[in-house]
Parts: sequence; structure tokens; C-alpha cells
Amino acid sequence: MVEFTLNGRNVTSRQLPHTRLLDVLREEFDLKGPKEGCGEGECGACSVLVEGMLLNSCITPLANVQGKNVVTLEGFRETEKYRLLEQCFSEAGAVQCGFCTPGMIMAAEALLSHNPKPQEAEIREALSGNLCRCTGYNMIVNAVRMAAERGAGLW
Repeated sequence: MVEFTLNGRNVTSRQLPHTRLLDVLREEFDLKGPKEGCGEGECGACSVLVEGMLLNSCITPLANVQGKNVVTLEGFRETEKYRLLEQCFSEAGAVQCGFCTPGMIMAAEALLSHNPKPQEAEIREALSGNLCRCTGYNMIVNAVRMAAERGAGLW
């Protein structure tokens, strides 16, 4: 049994400790924000926050979250910070097919929570673990920059 906090709720999973966190989130808890992309920790589609740090859930064993706080897009979606990022992504045209968007949003949250006034190079570095095939990264970088400017005091 692995016990952890998931989106603000204490939960227990009876899956084997080596089961991928991504599979537990999607199959046991029916959370579809984290997605299977590459399955190798390279694309960022499965990104979640664990203790505030961005992690690829496709390469994270369930045992690694024992006693920890895990936040998926579904949990983050309930916050004012999410609403600001959603608005900025929309205004900047940073969303096209949407497959990478949950991971990009989680990466932006991880960055802005630790660095509320990032420079462009820092934004690009923070997003570098997330692949997007549709938008090109400039619109996504602009969205994060816009959120940082508008979100003074939120992060």
C-alpha cells in the first residue's frame, strides 16, 4: 500500500510499488490530465507536481510518492494561478491540439512558483522538458511571460 496526498485528498493505492505513477493516476484515480506520450520521460505530457517539483509520472514509481503531495492538472485547475495561466495561454495562441498543454501548464506553475519573475531564457529552460509539435515555442513562452507579468503577488 502506498499512501499519499493527491490534489488535496489523502489517498491509498494498493498497486505494486514499482507501478508507474502515470498508470495509477489515470487508471486507479481516473485523472486524464497527465498523458502517455513517450513513456520515457522525454516529452513532458505526463508532468505532475510532487512536493512542488515537476516530475514525469511515466518514469516515477508509485513508491516514490509515499507520504508526499502530488498535484495533477485536475487539482491545479481549481486555483487562481491556473485560471491566469489558462487565460494567458489562450490570449497568446499557445494552445493548438492541446496534447502538450497540461504538461506545459504544470511546467509553468513549477517555474513561476520558484521564480515569479523569470527571464525569457529561464522560461525556455523550464519548458525544455516538454515537447510541442503544433505551436512552436514562442507563443508558449509569451504566455508564461504574460502570466508572470499579470500574476504579480500570485506566485
